Amino acid sequence: MDNKPTITGVGRYKLKYRGTDCLNCGHPLDMSDKYCPNCSQANSTKKLTLKDFFDEFFSNLLSYDSKLLQTLSALIIRPGVITKDFIEGKRVSYTNPFRFLLSLAFVYFLMLSFSGDYERLNSYGYKNDGDVIKETSLNIKNPKDQQQVLIALDSLNVLISDSEKDSILLADPEKYFHDLKQDGSIRFLKMEFFYKLIKKEWIHDFEGTKEKYNIEDTFENKAAFAVSFSIFKVSQQPGSFATDLISKLPFLIFFFLPVFTLFIWLAYIRKKYNYTDHLIFSFHNQSLLFILLIISFIVDAIFEVNSSGIFLFIFSIYLFIAMWKFYGQGIIKTGIKYIFLNTVFFILAFFIALTSLIVSAITY
Repeated sequence: MDNKPTITGVGRYKLKYRGTDCLNCGHPLDMSDKYCPNCSQANSTKKLTLKDFFDEFFSNLLSYDSKLLQTLSALIIRPGVITKDFIEGKRVSYTNPFRFLLSLAFVYFLMLSFSGDYERLNSYGYKNDGDVIKETSLNIKNPKDQQQVLIALDSLNVLISDSEKDSILLADPEKYFHDLKQDGSIRFLKMEFFYKLIKKEWIHDFEGTKEKYNIEDTFENKAAFAVSFSIFKVSQQPGSFATDLISKLPFLIFFFLPVFTLFIWLAYIRKKYNYTDHLIFSFHNQSLLFILLIISFIVDAIFEVNSSGIFLFIFSIYLFIAMWKFYGQGIIKTGIKYIFLNTVFFILAFFIALTSLIVSAITY
């Protein structure tokens, strides 16, 4: 005997609108099924009205808000425990850790970007003064003779100033480029050549430079020009570059955390948790860090103070408690691994930040 409870529902979920087949996947349904057990679509044959549409919208919004508040409270009050709950299957009450962290990262870096007034840094960028050849320290009146002497001195590796080197380059860029020494530093010398030429001659494309100075159309020359031009643009618009770099930081975090999680997995390799469990732990802790940074940002804006140090200290204590509770090891073992993982964290963060800065500069 079928003893399924009869669920009448309200609105478009009333019993009279129930179907016996899912309209989305065709899965057989019982009249008591409010949702399809196969694809989770609502079991309703009623056409959507504006009232139905807005009712569902606000219902979903309130449901998300409820999850958000529960995630925030659990994250703040129960360090480490929320991760344990999540990996043990208690997930309905919490927001997705990846989505939650991504949202917080975007909010924080958006606040940072809008409040930093980085565009004002553009006023310190390089401006072309229109000078092509600078005065040199050589007491030779004839400019042609002066250039010939400078070229001769450069070929003899005599120490001359940067302005004099620029004069040599600009006196005959084609000859200067083809006379570059074919050694291990040739790529750097080519980039230096293109950078100075871009800066002084205000050129913007490789094709024009190639034709004007008879430069070979090779991948190495194109790459050297592209890198030099990107670096020149950074020197022109440092503020815009800083804003562009900040906009990429949320994505950089999601590259960094999976790498760092490998070291957590190694530190706790004897524990029952797999790599994904450790990654969720990283996501939760990083989320808490962004929450504290956002609070610190708001406090600083309202009271005109610098509270970041206080909130970072709070996070350092929180992280230790989270490791202790989640992994269940003693205070001493947790302390040793805490120091080890934080050392790895800062070393990795430094190298990834440096790499990101260099890559962003040469591709800007």
